[in-house]
Amino acid sequence: MTAVVQNDTKEGKVLRDIAKPIPIDAIQTEKIKSVLKNMRIILEHQKDGVAIAAPQIGKSLSIFVISPKVFENDPEGMQLNFINPEIIKSSSDKKLMDEGCLSVRWWYGKVRRASRVTVRAHDKDGNQFEMEGSGLLAQIFQHEIDHLNGILFIDTATDLKEMEPNPDSSDK
Repeated sequence: MTAVVQNDTKEGKVLRDIAKPIPIDAIQTEKIKSVLKNMRIILEHQKDGVAIAAPQIGKSLSIFVISPKVFENDPEGMQLNFINPEIIKSSSDKKLMDEGCLSVRWWYGKVRRASRVTVRAHDKDGNQFEMEGSGLLAQIFQHEIDHLNGILFIDTATDLKEMEPNPDSSDK
């Protein structure tokens, strides 16, 4: 299992590249299924992580996965896999939000994000869908799509602070 890539590693270069889109006919290949599975496993082992993008595991692919723990009401019925995602609408209302990242541990800061966004993507079966999110979900959409564009939250964050690691934050 590949761990979360850190920004200062050789593999971390992928974090600064624009992720490659996945052809629709390649979505259901074993390669993509394996990447999605690996991403879900890695995310499950990050107690403080709510989502992960393929570049964070060293793969230049336009994919991100959201943890089911984000959806309090019905995690089973929610879309967790976003392939070739794009933001198609965002609110003009923006808020400063606290943010961190699995790839730049243990830095935290504030990032100005739209409070509501709509994303269009494909699911693991290749079906296109749209999902609207507000609050944390909108923040996740923007953070993960930034990853797919080679942008890290530390590029735009204010009030950056390094905090001591919480020994319970991962199962590594």
